Amino acid sequence: MSTTSVALDQVEAAPARPARTTPAPIPFTRVLSVELRKMFDTRSGFWLMASIVIASVIATALTLILGNRDDLTFDSFAAAVGSPMSIVLPIIGVLAVTSEWSQRTALTTFTLMPSRRRVIAGKAVNVLAIGAVSMLLALAIGALGNLVTSLITGNEAVWDITAGTFAQIVLANEMGMMLGFALGLLFRNSPAAVVGYFVVNLVLPGLSQALASSQQWWADNAGWFDLNQTRFLLFDDTLTAHEWTQLGVTSLIWIALPLLVGLRLVLKSEVK
Repeated sequence: MSTTSVALDQVEAAPARPARTTPAPIPFTRVLSVELRKMFDTRSGFWLMASIVIASVIATALTLILGNRDDLTFDSFAAAVGSPMSIVLPIIGVLAVTSEWSQRTALTTFTLMPSRRRVIAGKAVNVLAIGAVSMLLALAIGALGNLVTSLITGNEAVWDITAGTFAQIVLANEMGMMLGFALGLLFRNSPAAVVGYFVVNLVLPGLSQALASSQQWWADNAGWFDLNQTRFLLFDDTLTAHEWTQLGVTSLIWIALPLLVGLRLVLKSEVK
């Protein structure tokens, strides 16, 4: 028998290798859990999350100690707790994105999960969930302060915040978080994004008021361009249809547009 025939017999006798199975895609729930854990894993991340509870307790205690207890209502505690929330929550939105670059974990993240869209989507969902849970926690702490005030004064507790008003407060804070998230995507640098957020929320409103005092056109139409003018109404008033439209337009300008531009930069930029 020739060498060629022996080789052919050996090839025919060799068992066929099983076909390689395609690994199952990573479920989005795992992406969510990993991104959520990353927000708590670092020391700074843990204390930033803990500051939500700490700030709520301190604000409630100060309101109870320093306020006129006969005039305190649930709205008083909600306003006191809402002030630190409006600062802490947007910073969480910023750091949810920028920490990947400041801690140099972006290369590892996008190597293990090549779909950058899914990573960013997971971060966005977690940011919104943390915002909602934080506001519910703050509401519970404020309600406890209202009950303690009622026990101390002997007066009946006043519950003057409706479900609709609370929903507007949650929406206002979620918008603040998404603004921080969008700036985080846009700059991918923690100091720059944080400074950008405070410029938008602290500097621009003053400039808008100064411009409105000297330009009647701006005073009449600032609601179509100034996000804070309509967003801050969510904390106190029931918006009209006209104001809801203005809020939608300004949200497109200040939140949706930076978010889309930042997402485009994240998807196309080289990660080092």
